[in-house]
Amino acid sequence: MRSLDLDRLRSEKALSLGTFLTSYNEDLPADFPQASRALLREFKKSHLSLFKNAGTWSLDQHRKKVMDWLIVKYA
Repeated sequence: MRSLDLDRLRSEKALSLGTFLTSYNEDLPADFPQASRALLREFKKSHLSLFKNAGTWSLDQHRKKVMDWLIVKYA
């Protein structure tokens, strides 16, 4: 029997905006821009197709996309 992949489960878990914000900013490299509630709301408005599951967030689906979006926004 395979053991549970706890990191995968954590990454795929449905999160609220506030929980995603905390998780997103955790262990973020110093040269990456930090997210805020306002920035995440703006990201969500411009990427509605990523939020078909009742508007929940997940690290697996959204973290890299938010990073890329913030880098372009602040470039």
